[in-house]
Amino acid sequence: MIILRSLVACLYFLILHSVQAQDKAETLNQKANGYRGIWYFIGPTKNEFAYKYSGGLGTYPANHYPFSVYAPAVNQTFFCFGGVTDSTSRELCHMVGVFDHNTGKVSRPTLLLNKATDDAHDNPVIQLDSKGYVWVFSTSHGTERPSFIHRSRKPYDIRSFDKIDATRLDKQGNRVPFDNFSYVQTYYQPEHGFLNLMTHYDRGVLVYGANKPRRTISFITSPDGVTWSDWKDIGTIEEGHYQTSGQWRTKIGSAFNYHPNTKVGAGLDYRTNLYYVETSDFGRSWHTANGKPVSLPLADVTNAALVKDYKNLGLNVYVSDVNYDASGRPIILYITSKGPDPGSANGPHEWHTAYWTGTTWAIESVAQSDHNYDMGSLYVEGNRWRIIGPISSGPQPYGTGGDLQMLESTDQGKQWKVVKAVTQNPHRNQAYPRRPVAAHPGFYAFWADGNARKPSASFLYFCDKDGRVFQLPAEMKADFEKPIPVK
Repeated sequence: MIILRSLVACLYFLILHSVQAQDKAETLNQKANGYRGIWYFIGPTKNEFAYKYSGGLGTYPANHYPFSVYAPAVNQTFFCFGGVTDSTSRELCHMVGVFDHNTGKVSRPTLLLNKATDDAHDNPVIQLDSKGYVWVFSTSHGTERPSFIHRSRKPYDIRSFDKIDATRLDKQGNRVPFDNFSYVQTYYQPEHGFLNLMTHYDRGVLVYGANKPRRTISFITSPDGVTWSDWKDIGTIEEGHYQTSGQWRTKIGSAFNYHPNTKVGAGLDYRTNLYYVETSDFGRSWHTANGKPVSLPLADVTNAALVKDYKNLGLNVYVSDVNYDASGRPIILYITSKGPDPGSANGPHEWHTAYWTGTTWAIESVAQSDHNYDMGSLYVEGNRWRIIGPISSGPQPYGTGGDLQMLESTDQGKQWKVVKAVTQNPHRNQAYPRRPVAAHPGFYAFWADGNARKPSASFLYFCDKDGRVFQLPAEMKADFEKPIPVK
């Protein structure tokens, strides 16, 4: 009876917590005073490194995409980020902005939603449809909080949004609310609609006597953003996966790792191996890079999608980005290390590209940095590959991010050289530089900064294709203002 009462009390608490979060996370459609990012941490280490990772994470994580989209029809770049209302707040707000390439000015951000959490895993992503409507997918970290979908009331206009009462099919064919999704990467194809890669959490994975949620990677489709299919699983290997993806024309590809279910090196922090699958028909079928069909979900550690076995090498894998060459062959950017904890003991933190040549995966070393979460973005322009990432340590060594550098390769990743030191900030590490969809040369990468050792202010930046940096103004008095050049 005591156990039953405890279970009922626990259930009541969870329901109440969810309802309270949903009540608080209302659509606001307000104008914020300026651009300030969320500071976030996870995993206190109780040593000189302070946290497993932390800092200005307004454009985190690598498993969310995109944070910005260029719209040629209006010559504007639309973007979103995880923000705060002032420098002392830790409440995550979903913000939307637009940069006008004609005027060189940026709008005051629209404060779309207070997410009722301080967790940057709930950061939003943005997409545009063929009519120019702006869509914002407000993600959740697991099942404790609801997720939301919003659409702008007018095309190419961020002043006001409506909440979409979206539904999806469940496994029994019933329509249920589509109000929970994690780690979303959203793609739009005019002839089909939306294909979103996402994660859902499955209970009942038995790990040496413990029930743990599996991070199950999936995809889901919709012709209109309102009515969605059932989600279909991509990978269910042991304790689950993190996936990062990319698009080339009608092709969408997912690169992912997996969490081992073993006594040693088990669980969340021990992510390893590198896999890749793709679809060219809006999810109806999936295949490997060489065109070999695969049956989803992938459930075995060794399968046709395996790019490289890092488990037997004892290395962790952190996937940063996926892009494609002119022929649609995938290139995966990722980092390997000896373990999850920050510091030199788990180094080197080696950056790699894995390139499908048409016959094999060619894996090349790019550079070394000092942290597992030193995420970078990969650009492919003809025979020129470019990476923007925190290769340099920055003011908080062995912390998340650092100073951004621009690297280039003209031989398919075999050799890389630094062509530009993008940032040299003496106070805060720069983290998670993100590549826009159809990136315009004037808004080429988008990121935030923050102290990687302790709570701090976080500011938002972008750079142009030449690596010139501009800060989005933290305080704005007009509806549109010029970004601030950073020397």
